[in-house]
Amino acid sequence: MILTSFLKAVGQLGDDRRFRRVLWLGLALTVALLFVFYAGFLWLVAWASPEQLTLPLVGEVRWIDDLLGAGSILLMLVLSVFLMVPVASAITSMFLEEVAQAVEDRHYPALPPAKKIPFFDQVRDTLGFMAVLIGANLAAFVLYVLVTPLAPLIFWAMNGYLLGREYFTLAAMRRVGREQAILMRRRHGATIWIAGTLMALPLSVPLVNLLIPILGAATFTHLFHSLQARAPSG
Repeated sequence: MILTSFLKAVGQLGDDRRFRRVLWLGLALTVALLFVFYAGFLWLVAWASPEQLTLPLVGEVRWIDDLLGAGSILLMLVLSVFLMVPVASAITSMFLEEVAQAVEDRHYPALPPAKKIPFFDQVRDTLGFMAVLIGANLAAFVLYVLVTPLAPLIFWAMNGYLLGREYFTLAAMRRVGREQAILMRRRHGATIWIAGTLMALPLSVPLVNLLIPILGAATFTHLFHSLQARAPSG
């Protein structure tokens, strides 16, 4: 079910003009958000560190200037592994409605119009999800240091759970409302966690991770409809 949902999402990339428009717009905003987070990171480093440092046998080091030099792009790619988690959350929240509608128009044309989620509810949910994601990932750095060999597994499992929770809730709320979306999320928690983890895996691959927010929104739209179709009637 999960693989089928993902392949349907990928298949729509090449032959749906509206889907491609959202994808390119999402890519542009993803890169912009990454640079905003990156600039904030460099500002914090510069604020907390001396402008220059003298090391034994090395001498004077102007490492902030080095960060802003030729190695900056490489550092950006490395940091994107961690920065893409809150960025994916923000982009999904912003574009899920358009992505889900494009998916449903093509694959589920008989559906009635989806419920509109109030704007302030969207903002509240987006900020809430991002706060949880950022807080959890900051706390997880302690585990990364204590059990370094397991750090990738912790990263994927934790963010897979959190992103799956967000992706599915947003996709389901359009059709069944908040309360029913939460009930479905609890009922199918294992499936949603696995699907979220499969989304989190490529988030740790620089450049590839740029595609995941939009593909994730489409994948979880398919997953919601598949799970709903399997639910017992009555």
